[in-house]
Amino acid sequence: MLNIHHLELFYYVAKHQGVSAAARNMPYGIQQPAISGQILALEDYLGGPLFQRRPFALTHAGQELYNFIKPFFGGLEGIEERVRGGATQVIRLAASSVILRDHLPKMLQTLQPKFPKLKVHLREGLQPQIEKWLTDQEVDLAVTVLDGAAPLGIQTEPLLELPVVLLVPKSLKLTTLDAILKSDRIDQTLISPPTSETITKNFTDALVRRGVVWPPGMEVSSLELVETYAASGFGIGLSVAIPGKPLDKRLRALPIAGLKPITVAVLRHPNLPPVARALIEEMRKRAAATVGS
Repeated sequence: MLNIHHLELFYYVAKHQGVSAAARNMPYGIQQPAISGQILALEDYLGGPLFQRRPFALTHAGQELYNFIKPFFGGLEGIEERVRGGATQVIRLAASSVILRDHLPKMLQTLQPKFPKLKVHLREGLQPQIEKWLTDQEVDLAVTVLDGAAPLGIQTEPLLELPVVLLVPKSLKLTTLDAILKSDRIDQTLISPPTSETITKNFTDALVRRGVVWPPGMEVSSLELVETYAASGFGIGLSVAIPGKPLDKRLRALPIAGLKPITVAVLRHPNLPPVARALIEEMRKRAAATVGS
């Protein structure tokens, strides 16, 4: 008997015209070699190839099989929504504390009239945690920093680019970046997110290129804490400039020339339900309004 999972994988390979494209668009995480292996098993069972690899083209047998399974697999999303009927609409979202506290509540309020039985599962975390939750399918979408290529099977959509800045207590009388980085070893305490975070890694790399040694002296779990401790006089904070967000009056923000901005993006699994897609649209609107401010 045909293996239904093998047929599902073949459907995505045929639909997206290749194994690597299928891996990026699967509704759950699966590695490209695993797809290739299971497609080969399907071809062995059927006694011949289903598609030509390069350039991609379905064989006659592959086209016949795809035509047969396409109505079923292509209609799964629609039947899911019809079966749900008036059932609760669920969003599983991971993000930083500033997103969950300052931005998400208003977006969810906008969605409530359209999705009155909305149910939300929220997780607060740092960038590496969030990416792991996505790949483990513990959340459906996330708002976090985009650092290079996304995990396999995860789609990305950039929302904002935020310049990196140093938050300097005004009491230090340091008004330029050169005044801070004038020596090859900095005595001031650097307050930063964990070294695994993109902002800290990028800043450390920039220091190395300048021949400057300035390891973090205080690691904190959020940019809000960076600002809080810098304003309290514990050192100089590493953060980003967020449009429209007022800075503590005890601090001045110094741009870091030559350091690429931090990209904040939506990371998501493919084939999300309508409620999750509606939330992403609200994120786009809020990001555009933030840039406009």
